[in-house]
Amino acid sequence: MKIIESEFETAADIPHLCIERSHGWTSLRLYEIWEYRELLYFLIWRDVKVKYKQTFIGATWAILQPVMMMVVFTLVFKNIASVTSDGLPYPIFAYTALLPWNLFAGALNRSSASVVGQSNLISKVYFPRLIIPLSATISGLVDFTIAFLVLVGMMIWFGIAPTLGVLALPLFIFLALTAPFAVGLWLSALNVRYRDVGHAIPFLIQLWMFASPVAYPVSMVPEKWRFLYSLNPMTGVIEGFRWALLGKESPDFGVIALSSAVVMLLLFGGLIYFKRMERTFADVV
Repeated sequence: MKIIESEFETAADIPHLCIERSHGWTSLRLYEIWEYRELLYFLIWRDVKVKYKQTFIGATWAILQPVMMMVVFTLVFKNIASVTSDGLPYPIFAYTALLPWNLFAGALNRSSASVVGQSNLISKVYFPRLIIPLSATISGLVDFTIAFLVLVGMMIWFGIAPTLGVLALPLFIFLALTAPFAVGLWLSALNVRYRDVGHAIPFLIQLWMFASPVAYPVSMVPEKWRFLYSLNPMTGVIEGFRWALLGKESPDFGVIALSSAVVMLLLFGGLIYFKRMERTFADVV
């Protein structure tokens, strides 16, 4: 029998790896998202390809949905209900709001169901679970970019030129993505344990749309309810889009600031709750 000599003379010389429970901010391990960025890219690209696989009109769906909703809103809210549009042509007034709303609604729907949908991957290999709802959120940017080209054409048609406020548009796009990611962290973790959440999400999104200034301006909301209305994260985002792109008179920046603060609070709480619940994902999902 051949004896292989060990480079370690005694057991004490053998290096040991001690794994301890992390505490405080280190338990979030946000740096791991960068370390697994290739997996994040793969999941985003996979979501995009799966969405349009074996479709007849392909990416045209990204344009058809907001355009058809714009037509319906114009017929119902403008022609029948006579809703004001702050002096702007109602079709572009509604379409500018539908862009961030569809980005938010699609991302929220995907991120909320993402953990349950990736149950096979979660139970087999380790990776930062935050990547799952994050990839589901970011993948909606492809549809947003395609639909945005229609808005550019509408602005040229109506003779609307953006002002310097357009420089703030990336900030509002960031908030439009952060809001569904923050809410999706809560709902995706809850959906693992309580599958009723998955059934309630479409209903929640539908109600949320009518509680947001998509078909009507914030100016129609009574002043006494304005503060409560501003707690809706999408209120500031939609108002910011209209101001940045359509040259609308300066919006209530207090509303935007309050909505942004709510998004950050939801994100902070969602990260903590998600990381706390992810320890049981593989056992429950």
